[in-house]
Amino acid sequence: MNRSNSSFAATSARAVSSVTSIAQACVAGAAVLAVTAAQAQSTAPAAASAAPATSTYTLGAGVAVTSRYSGSDETMAVPLIAADYQHSSGFFASTMRGLGYGGATNGISYSASVGYRGPRYDQKKQRGGFSTGSDFLRGMGEVKGSATGNLSVGYAVLPWLDLQVRTEQPLTKRENGATYSLGASAKLMNDATDTIGVSVGGTAGDSKYMQTYYGVSAAQAARTAFKAYTPKSGFKEIEAGVNWQHRFDSHWSVTGAVGAQTLVGDAAKSPLVRRKTTPVAAVYGSYTF
Repeated sequence: MNRSNSSFAATSARAVSSVTSIAQACVAGAAVLAVTAAQAQSTAPAAASAAPATSTYTLGAGVAVTSRYSGSDETMAVPLIAADYQHSSGFFASTMRGLGYGGATNGISYSASVGYRGPRYDQKKQRGGFSTGSDFLRGMGEVKGSATGNLSVGYAVLPWLDLQVRTEQPLTKRENGATYSLGASAKLMNDATDTIGVSVGGTAGDSKYMQTYYGVSAAQAARTAFKAYTPKSGFKEIEAGVNWQHRFDSHWSVTGAVGAQTLVGDAAKSPLVRRKTTPVAAVYGSYTF
């Protein structure tokens, strides 16, 4: 199995847990991120963060289908365009992973990067020829996009089973809040041409995050039909997915992923939520050199 393709597959996803915000960022024109490949941690986190023996470049393109915002019952399709540079030292610059550094030792992997969390619009808009936002949120106001600091640590429990914890901290627009995630993934098959994996995980938000994305302030309630709502910090969603990557040779591959996110706790009780469980899917091809 080509090492650079494996690393690209492992890090390009976090698909089920982040495909919504990534897709919104794509159509907003603020960031174009690829999502699928191995969904979160479907290949070993050590392989995902460890630097390859030589520097590699990966380019990819595809399409994703997801909800217009977390809790929406409307879906949208957006293009995915990936560009990923991995230096042999561990430094990386990527539309998938942001700008940062990662490594691994004795089965423990780690990564620190600066990334981007896309905006949420309170009405449908055209961005780059594609529609984003939702009229259902009209009057709620726009949630601005923000730069984020992302930290993750993974541990390979077994050659086929991995655990990971991750946090996303806002560096700008700090009022948007932070998230904390944990997950597990397993490789069902991994040979010279194909990798199939499954993943499960959960994400929690602090009080600022929950209020920003699921709450309704008194001012927002006054100009909308929503009742005021103040959710508490805690788990907001659980997710599960399956992914498959097929490698045609040492350079070309195609990856697909399907999964679902289910809102829980105070997030699920939000008046903004019209559908608690959302299917997500993506497929793209990539070239590594």
